[in-house]
Amino acid sequence: MDVASIRLTELSSCAGCAAKLGAAELHGVMQRVSPATNDRVIVGYGTNDDAGVYLLENGTALVQTVDFFTPIVDDPYDFGRVAATNALSDVYAMGGRPLTALNIVAFPDDLDLSILARILDGGAEVARAAGVAVLGGHTIKDAEPKYGMAITGVVDRAKIVTNAGARVGDVLVLTKPIGTGVLTTARKRGLIADRDLDEAVGWMTTLNDGACAAMLSADAHAATDITGFGLLGHAVNMARASNVRLVFDSTAVPFMDGVLDLIDRGAVPGGTRHNAETHAGFTDFAAVVTEAVRIGLSDAQTSGGLLIAVEAQRVNELTQRLEDNGALAAVIGEVREGAGVLVR
Repeated sequence: MDVASIRLTELSSCAGCAAKLGAAELHGVMQRVSPATNDRVIVGYGTNDDAGVYLLENGTALVQTVDFFTPIVDDPYDFGRVAATNALSDVYAMGGRPLTALNIVAFPDDLDLSILARILDGGAEVARAAGVAVLGGHTIKDAEPKYGMAITGVVDRAKIVTNAGARVGDVLVLTKPIGTGVLTTARKRGLIADRDLDEAVGWMTTLNDGACAAMLSADAHAATDITGFGLLGHAVNMARASNVRLVFDSTAVPFMDGVLDLIDRGAVPGGTRHNAETHAGFTDFAAVVTEAVRIGLSDAQTSGGLLIAVEAQRVNELTQRLEDNGALAAVIGEVREGAGVLVR
């Protein structure tokens, strides 16, 4: 087997977090499930938050999450790095510190195992950078390769950040630009070269630990990480959980280079189109917002940044700390009374 010639993205029908089951479909399923919970669960799945939080007897709270997906890039090492960074992000979004990880692997039995070794090595590199111990994992055979991690972390009960705490008057800050779904789809279709993915891979392999530290220092009221449901999908979860309306300035939302042009050229992932159709039901768009921007705001992100709601008087403190920590600090909107999402 010529390992160097294999393009992992050609082995999957959808890539990265675009492989998620749609939010509406998932909600319909979960309504049929009787929750297995108890009074130690501080954050469950009722508010569609990023991770679960469970209170231990000593007052420490566990943060637990799991995330895995099909290849979003062709290089096995980069795929491992992206998947691990993405899995860790949920813990950071809750204000937690990840401690341990378990690998989750699905791998074709006719694919060279050296590829799997490179995927796992990429994940291990990110875990080391995050100070996380990889304890083991589980593998199955599958026609499509898949990789991710189950993460366990801890959080100070008094410092838990959820998607349910946004307050009227808060300012909304985004810590990574949008567009990974569009760019990786464009590469898969041969519309851009490998080098045109460098920006996206750079952001997808950037841990959200610095963004987490910044939001904690600024006493952020709420946060969520932006992944497969797109900016608007995760924003409405925050709006619903907090009983508020999120208002975005479309001109302030940062997109990666070339994304809006590629949308106009039709490089839109299926998951993104599905998101946009769903998001139209709860989003009001001003007439000035172009179709490309509307779709871009629904783009299925992989390993995206944090959307943070912070008190207006502390937004400068937050943005400065984000920049000091190597994160983007884009002020993109505000929290108002009402419900749903407005993009103007």
